[in-house]
Amino acid sequence: MTVDVQAVKDYLTDLQARITSAVQEFDGSEAFQADEWQRTEGGGGRSMVLREGAVFEQAGVNFSEVFGSNLPASATAHRPELAGRGFRAMGVSLVIHPDNPYVPTSHANVRFFIAEKPGEEPIWWFGGGFDLTPYYAEVEDCLHWHRVAHSACEPFGDTVYSDYKRWCDDYFFLRHRGEPRGIGGLFFDDLNQPDFGQAFAFMRSVGDHYLPAYMPIVERRKDRPFGEREKKFQWYRRGRYVEFNLVYDRGTLFGLQSGGRTESILMSLPPVVNWRYNYRPENGSPEAELTEYYLQARNWLGEHPDG
Repeated sequence: MTVDVQAVKDYLTDLQARITSAVQEFDGSEAFQADEWQRTEGGGGRSMVLREGAVFEQAGVNFSEVFGSNLPASATAHRPELAGRGFRAMGVSLVIHPDNPYVPTSHANVRFFIAEKPGEEPIWWFGGGFDLTPYYAEVEDCLHWHRVAHSACEPFGDTVYSDYKRWCDDYFFLRHRGEPRGIGGLFFDDLNQPDFGQAFAFMRSVGDHYLPAYMPIVERRKDRPFGEREKKFQWYRRGRYVEFNLVYDRGTLFGLQSGGRTESILMSLPPVVNWRYNYRPENGSPEAELTEYYLQARNWLGEHPDG
């Protein structure tokens, strides 16, 4: 099957438009600011950012398409077959930081990469996923998130959800802290099987299931009262988010190393965050429950088969 790069780009730009429209309509007070940008080395993108909304403290939904004649050495160190090939990478990446600490932060991205060389077959793959980072978690929300993730994977095989759920748990793990970033979801990369059509269909399914996974949780929690204690804990836990993105995240590292636009790459960082030296939540508190119960690699659907 032919690799249809234009079809992938059309889907991604449409996905960005659909997600920003839905988030803006839900927030109801603020509009996304559109920022078109060009990369001197080749390519560009459209960054959409909403700030200080009624529900969302910051929401960023980016589309980018970058290309060049050579990949950075950091990208070819473990993939020597990519050396000397021209590349094209495109994707939609989003992070939403809510104002209310009872609403989780969410992240999603779907992406496509192709490297070509005259006279040789192209090397291509899809990647992406979505994951949830709560501060004051609820079992009901975790189950909903994982049920929708399961639905996204179900048409593509019996083990796809469990495989990509496990990959997400392993990937979004802060090794220096010994804890996961959140309650997981899906993560996949290097997907080029069984063929372009099926791999593209799976990437679309993941992208299309993000809003049904996240927005019902926001609706349930956005009006819950909170005070200074909850807000300060949210700021503290956001520090873990920053640590992961700057130390481990492949997309952030690739974007910075390949000459991507720094402002768009770092829009994933929360607007307000703090670190508290040697902080430990009080035993038995709601804050302690986050790490003691929720931030574990749990089999959510297996533990709660009936909800």
